[in-house]
Amino acid sequence: MEPISLEAALASFSQQWSPRIVTAVNDYDVRVAKVEGEHLWHAHAHTDEFFLVLSGELHIGLREPDGERTVILPRGSVFTVPRGIEHKPYAPVPTEILLFEPTGTLTVGDRHEEVPDHVDATTGHTLT
Repeated sequence: MEPISLEAALASFSQQWSPRIVTAVNDYDVRVAKVEGEHLWHAHAHTDEFFLVLSGELHIGLREPDGERTVILPRGSVFTVPRGIEHKPYAPVPTEILLFEPTGTLTVGDRHEEVPDHVDATTGHTLT
């Protein structure tokens, strides 16, 4: 029950697309991740996914009922992908993000493309 420095948490690892769990709120993990390049198309059938961009810029491709679009999140922006919507995060520059997801949620969702080698299919790693 001590404060957690997000700067220190992010400095404790270097892997891309491999989130670390910094704390929990009720049944949700608060995760931080370093990202660059493409993730993969995926969807979470039972939960929304919250993104906060701490540094850099995050693009999120969305496959919505009316077609595809991309939202661009500069530093300091938040966005929630609604449950069931296919999405594909992409960071054109090194980016740091914070996510809220129910504990046990896979980073690649319930439905997804083949997972590329640079994406860690995990429910989050504990900080060391």
